[in-house]
Amino acid sequence: MKTAIIIHGAYGNSDENWFPWLKTELEKIGYNVYVPNFPTPENQNLKSWLGIMSNLYQHIDSQTILIGHSVGVAFILSVLELLNSPIKAIFLVSGFLGLLDNKEFDDLNKEFTVKKFDWDKIESNVPKIFLYHSDNDSYVPINKAYELGEKLKVEPVVVNNAGHFNSKSGYNDFPQLLSDIKNLDIS
Repeated sequence: MKTAIIIHGAYGNSDENWFPWLKTELEKIGYNVYVPNFPTPENQNLKSWLGIMSNLYQHIDSQTILIGHSVGVAFILSVLELLNSPIKAIFLVSGFLGLLDNKEFDDLNKEFTVKKFDWDKIESNVPKIFLYHSDNDSYVPINKAYELGEKLKVEPVVVNNAGHFNSKSGYNDFPQLLSDIKNLDIS
């Protein structure tokens, strides 16, 4: 069975942005979709998020895709380090590693983004990687997409005027992401 797990970012939740829309669209094409809520900003830490994610490991297999937004991207990389067999693909939206020069966000996110990742293990656990970034993201500068792309050996897809791919930027749906997922299923 095809499974999709959508991971929100800091200050986020499962009912915002394009997440509900994507969940509905993926269910229409046969996916089991999980969109867990993680604690944020209070109790936002890697241990608490991994604890919630551990409830979903039983659904993760070679037909699973992981979709992350903002700090959810770095969290997905941490999850990939823990898996013992590959999944199908990851879709990373407005992701970053390191600090953003914003004290509020850096203090909240650094446990996720400022760490030594096992890039070999990550690479061995995911054969297909899609990386999306906007040319006008007000939270995550575009150079962060290229830094992440270099680590993952993938070229970012730069979307014009998409902001942080959130509702504030008009992203209550994300047709390009859905299309890429559908095309992955065809190939």
